[in-house]
Parts: sequence; structure tokens; C-alpha cells
Amino acid sequence: MRALVVGASGQVGGALMEALRARGHEATGTYAAHPVAEAWPLDVTNESAVEHAVMFVKPDWIFCPAGLSHVDYCEAHPDEALRLNRDAPLHLARMGQRLGARFVYYSTDYVFDGVGGPFKEEDGARPLNVYGRSKLAGERAVLAASPDFLVVRTSWVFGRGRNFIASICRRAAELRRDPAQGPLRVVEDQIGSPTYAPDLAAGLLELVERGGRGLYHLANRGAASRFELARFALDAAGQSDVGILPVKTSEFPLPAQRPLYTVLDCGRAAALGVRLRPWPEAVRAYLSADFSPLAAQRGS
Repeated sequence: MRALVVGASGQVGGALMEALRARGHEATGTYAAHPVAEAWPLDVTNESAVEHAVMFVKPDWIFCPAGLSHVDYCEAHPDEALRLNRDAPLHLARMGQRLGARFVYYSTDYVFDGVGGPFKEEDGARPLNVYGRSKLAGERAVLAASPDFLVVRTSWVFGRGRNFIASICRRAAELRRDPAQGPLRVVEDQIGSPTYAPDLAAGLLELVERGGRGLYHLANRGAASRFELARFALDAAGQSDVGILPVKTSEFPLPAQRPLYTVLDCGRAAALGVRLRPWPEAVRAYLSADFSPLAAQRGS
């Protein structure tokens, strides 16, 4: 296929570019603020620029992992969140329709309120914050444009670049140099589905190749609290000597409310034969990758 990846500089977009090319597809990427090799700058809120990019590439598929994902920033800038998480993807989707291209929109576990679960696609979405509401609005707009489009919700992504595990490893390294900065405090009452970006990208392409359309959940198997994920990552990284203090979310007051339980049920994808490996295996793969925080520490 000929693919356009809007947001190729992010964790998911970069992994998707690699997965597309590894499978023999032709992939063109765009970025907003962070230049990346073999990708073009593109402001997704500039409709004429978007139209030019789509008409130039003439893709069979448009993948849109781009968006505004800083949860607390979204809370203070709701109009901007809607422009980037609903309006821009919808314009891309409509451009794709004109060319007969299919469209993929990435969404989030934060469309749920954290009550109940594990959450299936048909469960009621009740976001607690602006970010979740803007992504849900994007989902609905895209699927209203065409039920043949694909919306994929995922959770707690880690991969190349900034993410939770990278932050934990960086803080652990700082504490080993200066224990007086401690202790390392991590919330124990937020539980989700940790997901490795390369696994997500590969799974998504399998969904595409198997004719997936509509709404799917896709995450690495299993569930973990933020505390459990941090502890496992540090142990796997050979940093078992770094202690972690489990704390409650209420001890970290932030502008945007976080749902406490957002484990995703990925049974619909599994019914098509698409199942990601368990999250502990994915964490080990991430830590051994050349872009992992451990590789950066070894090179410093």
C-alpha cells in the first residue's frame, strides 16, 4: 500500500513508519514540531497544507497518530484540543474519502471514567478530562464520516522518545547518583494496559491487512499499576536497588483528573487473530532496544 503517516515523529508514528517499510509498503511521514528523517513538516490545522500533502501522496491509507496528548495542557486549552484531536483528523479523513483512501485514527483509554472494566469497545465512554473528551469527539467524527474507517484505542504507550518508563529510568539514575533526591514516588492506584509502540504498530497493520474497520482496542496483554510497571522496569533494567514508594493519585494534584482503571479488553482484535504479547515481554524488548533509556545511559 501507499501510506501517509501524519505524526511520524511521535512514538507511535515513528514505529508505524518502520513497520510499514518492513512489510514492503511505501510510507511517507509528516511531523509538526520535531523534525524526523524522511518526513515533511505539516501543520494539521492548516487545511490547504493538508489538502496539498494528501493530493501529492495520493495514499491508499492515511494513519493519524498525530494529536494533542499532553493531558494537563489540554485541560487548560480545550479549544486547541478539539482543533487537533477532532477537527484536523476529520479534515484528513474527508480528504481521504475524496481519493478513496482508508483512514486510521488513534484514540485513548482516557475516554473511560475508570469505573468498571476491563473495557470493551461497546462500553459507555465517559471521559473525565478535556483530553479524553476531545479524543472521543474525534472518534465519533471520524466514524460518522465513514463506518469503513478504523479507530484504534490504546493505552500507556512507551517506545522511542519520552514516556513513563523512560522517565522512571532517568529518575532512578539520578537517585543512584544522589540518593538525597529520593525517594522515587509512583502512584499505585492507576491501573492500565502498558503498550509498546512497535507492537502496537505491527498489530495495527495486521488489523488493516485483515480488513478491520470501525472501533478496536489494541494493547499489550495484561494489566499493571503505574507502581507495578515502574518496579518491573527497574528490576529488568538491573536497578533493583532503587526503592520506590507507592503513593495514591490524590497525593499528586494535577489540573486534569485521571481515570484510575482503564484496562482495555482487546477481544475484538483477537477475534481477527491480532493479539499483542504480554506487557512484561514488551518492556524487556524495549529496554534492550537501541533507543531505550538504558542505551542512552550507557552512552553518556
